Amino acid sequence: MNAKTYWEQLYARKAPTQVSWYQEHAQLSLVLIRRAGVQKSDPIIDVGGGTSTLVDDLLAAGFQQITVLDIAAKALELARERLGERAAQVTWIEADVTQTTLPARAYALWHDRAVFHFLTQPADRRRYIENARRAVRSGGSLILATFAQDGPERCSGLEVMRYSAERLQQEFCIDFEPVESLPERHRTPFGTEQKFLYCLFRRR
Repeated sequence: MNAKTYWEQLYARKAPTQVSWYQEHAQLSLVLIRRAGVQKSDPIIDVGGGTSTLVDDLLAAGFQQITVLDIAAKALELARERLGERAAQVTWIEADVTQTTLPARAYALWHDRAVFHFLTQPADRRRYIENARRAVRSGGSLILATFAQDGPERCSGLEVMRYSAERLQQEFCIDFEPVESLPERHRTPFGTEQKFLYCLFRRR
């Protein structure tokens, strides 16, 4: 089964609040977005945004140029339904970030809490990083949340990669410099704990 079919089926059978990565509010992401110094008029992309509520909180905070990209059309459909009329204020992209080409220097901030740790193949990681370096403008920011080194080895039935701040820096070092890293103990809807690592990078 290819990645798109897998995620379409998952979102078709599970409510957004029933997936392990569900957060009522993406608090740590919002903290790092504020620390990145992004202006309300700056373009932001949430890669693998799916049904995340980050877009709701960004709209509520007054951000004006938000793009949500996800491989699953069903996830984007559910997010638009939740937002109602506010969905028209958002740009929605149905695409695999390792296969599509995003516009050059289009974003002041790239956010991802859902994709990078699922990329177990080096070629997929290379294509992801190339897209990020192309799409994030000089001086822009990249916020990446992955499973920590002592985080889960699998998620939603799939193998994942686990990272330290140093290893993420090695992956992105050619074009991005590290600014800050923070740990998170995420409590899933099922009462279990997942350890995440959040890293904020600046585009050189």
